[in-house]
Amino acid sequence: MKSTNRLLSLDAFRGITIAAMILVNTPGSWGYVYAPLRHADWHGWTPTDLIFPFFLFIVGVAMTFSIQTLIGVDFKSEIYKKVIKRSVILFLLGVLLNFYPFGIPFTSDGWSNFSFSSIIDTFLDIRIMGVLQRIALCYLFTSIMIIHLTRRDQFYAAFGLLAVYAIAILLYGHLTLEDNLARTIDLAIFSPANMYSVRGIPFDPEGLFSTIPAIVTTLSGVFVGNLLRGHLSPKEKATQLVLWGLAGILLGNGLNILIPINKQLWTPSYVFLTSGWACLILALFYWLMDIKKTNLWAKPFIVFGSNSLFLFFASGILVRTLFRIKIATEETTLSLYSWLYNSFFVPWAGELNGSLFFAITWILLWLGVLWLFYVKKIFIKI
Repeated sequence: MKSTNRLLSLDAFRGITIAAMILVNTPGSWGYVYAPLRHADWHGWTPTDLIFPFFLFIVGVAMTFSIQTLIGVDFKSEIYKKVIKRSVILFLLGVLLNFYPFGIPFTSDGWSNFSFSSIIDTFLDIRIMGVLQRIALCYLFTSIMIIHLTRRDQFYAAFGLLAVYAIAILLYGHLTLEDNLARTIDLAIFSPANMYSVRGIPFDPEGLFSTIPAIVTTLSGVFVGNLLRGHLSPKEKATQLVLWGLAGILLGNGLNILIPINKQLWTPSYVFLTSGWACLILALFYWLMDIKKTNLWAKPFIVFGSNSLFLFFASGILVRTLFRIKIATEETTLSLYSWLYNSFFVPWAGELNGSLFFAITWILLWLGVLWLFYVKKIFIKI
């Protein structure tokens, strides 16, 4: 651990997680994606289903190095101001990302039919929830528990939330896409137009009700952060992480018999499984970087992790822009995004590999930008 109490392993874990998030969100074509880079259709999991819970887990770990250090130094009212401000900014940025490009057309034909009322119509139909919104809510409610609950009570709260959620979704609904309690509650709050659509069915995988177990994922990171800030030796901490990770994976697979592992419902079995894998991967990074001090290999990931939320937001904006800009070819009209994929990747790599190399190239381009930020010490904190 550095003298600043900053874990290089956590920075690298954050970076590789956000890089993986960009990788799976930016294929050249959604029609050509390798199976491990897709989410599971419903029950079950793929490596892609580990990415978002990993990020929430990392948020929880980092909170023990930020919020808990303020407790006893700042007044609770001052801590709340900081927490609420960050939560609101994150949530609004998520809504802004869903709203972009605000109903404004990118073509001359679009401008001929444009009116400011179309902006209002677009706003009324935007998806309310999303990735940044879930991060905001998990950060907010986990912060409240850190401020007001002892570590033991946080542990009880985590299991209590999972138990209540599990009982509720098992008693009401059938854990199908069409019939599940999370969808029912979200539809009672939002109109279908304000929700994500899965295979044409209004259902939000980052909905309000399923945020409850996602808070527990964040709390699992808090528990690990407390371990890493504790007085055990580094090797003992790494050993504990491995044991916790194996226990989480075993428990998640065991619970799968009663309540299936499901990312979109964020089931308790999914919480244990993903938190377990997060512990194991962080243990590996911690052993390599904070114990063995072999850090050079991780520099690109540290660079990614230094501006992770900015990267997610900026990449999302740029991708949406590329999809809106149209390029006319001899045969058809393509988005600039699709034109780049078809023109520069498909001819030499084929459709499937070309789609993957497009995503890798996108990551490398952003690495160049963020490396410049890192050298210039530009860190955009959200």
